[in-house]
Amino acid sequence: MPAVLALLSSLVWGFSDFLGGTLSKRRPAISVIGGSQTFGLIFASLLALSMHKWSLDPIVLRNGATAGVLGFLGLIGFYTALATGNMGIVAPISSLSAVVPVAIGLVQGERPSSIQFLGIAVALIGVILASGPELSGEVDSRPVFLALFAAVAFGFCVYFMAKGGQINPTMTIASMRATQVSIAIVVALFARSIGGLVAKDIPTLALIGATDAGANVLFAIAASLGLLSVVSVLGSMYPVVTVILAWWIHHERLAPIQYIGIVATLSGIAMITVG
Repeated sequence: MPAVLALLSSLVWGFSDFLGGTLSKRRPAISVIGGSQTFGLIFASLLALSMHKWSLDPIVLRNGATAGVLGFLGLIGFYTALATGNMGIVAPISSLSAVVPVAIGLVQGERPSSIQFLGIAVALIGVILASGPELSGEVDSRPVFLALFAAVAFGFCVYFMAKGGQINPTMTIASMRATQVSIAIVVALFARSIGGLVAKDIPTLALIGATDAGANVLFAIAASLGLLSVVSVLGSMYPVVTVILAWWIHHERLAPIQYIGIVATLSGIAMITVG
């Protein structure tokens, strides 16, 4: 069950990130984040209330708030990188975020099986290969740097999300979203602007917010049921979805190495799941 939930979170995350990156090509990334996370807060709060999980546990709120700050910073870097660079390169780089919770989990004594260790290695290599490095041309360093920054921020965000999720997954995400919306409001008041968002952006923002929050909840539940070192890798498979959508809708070119990377990623997922 943890593996299935983590994989589902990747699918939903990949779709959400594609929408967020696409909208960020027309609107400032911070405006997209603020607008979408407002809907994410509504979604997470209603989910917590409907599941009778609404509570104000200080540990949950603290971990959720910390994850919210880190996630907000990561999203700014990630959406900006997606908007200014090639999605097929940026998205997989950001998935290196899995290295952080995997390392923390191993340090804390988690011991995946041998086949799961192999699956983790194969999956991570596959995601890197799926980035399809342009060996014959120059790659703009700014989107790459932003993607690496996002990877570090997301890695620690996932860790604190998992800590809060061990107690109350839905409230962890609700407090995470409340923190992100609060930051966005402060920034908007300071800038006296909402970044050019218009009414026609609302459906997309709502979809981004709901899917992102839903993916967070799925991952937090998975982390509360399984090994962090395993579910964090499965939860980091979202770039494969983003890359495929970018190829399908934006007609971004997929290099042969990217197909190899996607196959390797799926093979690693299978090993982790079987193990």
